[in-house]
Amino acid sequence: MQRKHLVAFSFSALIILGGVLTYANESGGLGDVGNAAQRYQPGLYRVSRFVDGDTIAVDMNGHVEKVRFIGVDTPETHKPNTPVQCYGPEAAAFTRRTIGNQLVRLESDPLSTDRDRYDRLLRYVYLPDGTDLDEQIIRQGYGFYYPYFPFSKSAAFNAAEQAAIVAHKGLWAHCHPVPTDSGGYQSNPVTSAT
Repeated sequence: MQRKHLVAFSFSALIILGGVLTYANESGGLGDVGNAAQRYQPGLYRVSRFVDGDTIAVDMNGHVEKVRFIGVDTPETHKPNTPVQCYGPEAAAFTRRTIGNQLVRLESDPLSTDRDRYDRLLRYVYLPDGTDLDEQIIRQGYGFYYPYFPFSKSAAFNAAEQAAIVAHKGLWAHCHPVPTDSGGYQSNPVTSAT
């Protein structure tokens, strides 16, 4: 008798699952079911604090870690002995607005070290839809391609910066970036930008 109930239960569960998948296919998404599944995917973390445009703090199972985005540098807003740089507040706001309340997925790079000299994790930051936030910051003109250390997406990030320069996006339209000796750029302080 128990086997009969198990078979009936399994059959009912398959019918319900089939209905959910059919609905998802017809409606173009899983709706609330898909959103709930997305929120609880392993490897996704909640941002506990936005530090600036290229650094966040995430809650990794009860332990907060600062995460520095790989391959991108945004103008400074909080660096000691450094004035607020042109487009720094806008870059920080872009990162905060783009992530919002979403969870993020972090990915290391085989060519990069695990941590920087400030003991921050070095990671690519992805949104649940697969958007590479590091590259988007550069592509939208909120930050610079950061060529000072090797990383596997260097060519793509350089191309994103060139596209932003040509399109006069973000800081490329509002600031006067100064080339550095290392091949990157630095944004002038707000007070000296015109």
